[in-house]
Amino acid sequence: MKHGLPTPIELPLGFTFAAGAAGIKASGRPDVALAEASPGTTAAAVFTQNRVVAAPVTVGREFLARTRGRVRAVLVNSGNANCATGPAGISVCRRLCSELARRLNIQTEEVFPSSTGIIGVPLPARMLVENLPGLVAARAHTATAVARFAQAIMTTDTVPKLASRSFPSRAGRVNLLGIAKGSGMIHPQLGTMLVFLFSDLAATPLELRALLGGVLDETFHSISVDGDTSTNDTVLLLASGRSGASLDHRGVQKRFREALVDVCRSLSEQIVGDGEGIQHRVYLRIEQARNRQEALETAQAIARSLLVKTAWAGADPNWGRILSAIGIAKPPIDGGRVDILIGNQLVCRHGACHRFDTAKAHAEMSKPSYEISVRLRRGRARVVFLTTDLSTEYVRLNAQYST
Repeated sequence: MKHGLPTPIELPLGFTFAAGAAGIKASGRPDVALAEASPGTTAAAVFTQNRVVAAPVTVGREFLARTRGRVRAVLVNSGNANCATGPAGISVCRRLCSELARRLNIQTEEVFPSSTGIIGVPLPARMLVENLPGLVAARAHTATAVARFAQAIMTTDTVPKLASRSFPSRAGRVNLLGIAKGSGMIHPQLGTMLVFLFSDLAATPLELRALLGGVLDETFHSISVDGDTSTNDTVLLLASGRSGASLDHRGVQKRFREALVDVCRSLSEQIVGDGEGIQHRVYLRIEQARNRQEALETAQAIARSLLVKTAWAGADPNWGRILSAIGIAKPPIDGGRVDILIGNQLVCRHGACHRFDTAKAHAEMSKPSYEISVRLRRGRARVVFLTTDLSTEYVRLNAQYST
């Protein structure tokens, strides 16, 4: 279930990458990353729906609005979320953007900041500022630099997460690269994830925003590890325009959207596959719902249930817990009409026990990855929602997170 670096990585034109160790992480591992974008790069972002937001989310929103979607650099630190740090946290974030902008000879508002790590601890600005000259000097347009960027933004992740796609167009080859971090606090309307998508397509911020919104519904909004949504979640899509291809060109928009879905889906699966302490990935197939929202909310209710998730950890085919979770979901589902399948085996029919092979169901649920299907018998809408079990290792990791 663990994922390594994809080979080869498709490198979009117009970006350079670097990473370093500023000393924020006690381990001494890399904890700061930089991506510089060429002039004219456009951007669109989606942020956490948590009402408690970190300083870089506040500043990033403000800067994107001021520049009308223009970004020249992305600065990320890990090990410290710079959240619940008051006005000082905002000030530190702005200072870091200003210091980097001065070294890159760009405007402060053209720097997009992101942070991830522990909440409620002041961000040590001096450490990061002192690391900036080396970071700027190390910029490179290479797969090695990309890999270092991906490693530097990790927190409880055990592996870096990357995906890339490429396709030809009349104007030139279009490349898309995605880099993500995330393994815990993962749930729709994002989770503890940072996702940076780099493309050399030419597109306006409005076009990017429209593309991103639809793709997120199919990918990052359809996964859950533990039911929590973080304070720092960000998905940023950048377009340098350096390939010469634009969304106006014939066939480009369709192919770019397909590539974007592929990259985001791959990153989503990598995040869930690296979920904190997980033993099983579960594909929840919610079928015959009235609409997509009803299907999604039903999946979320199942994925959030601790009783369901611990049953999955033990490969226990206790389908009654799933039915119970459906009964308290937001949509008013009639449990007496619900069918549940584990793999291809029907275990619940019309809300009641259907004779099934318990040993076979247990064997299916013992696999690293398997499917559970739920038929609501209310309509034709369906979703596939990727989630996990909840193990003792998850409890151990999060019981000791700040110590």
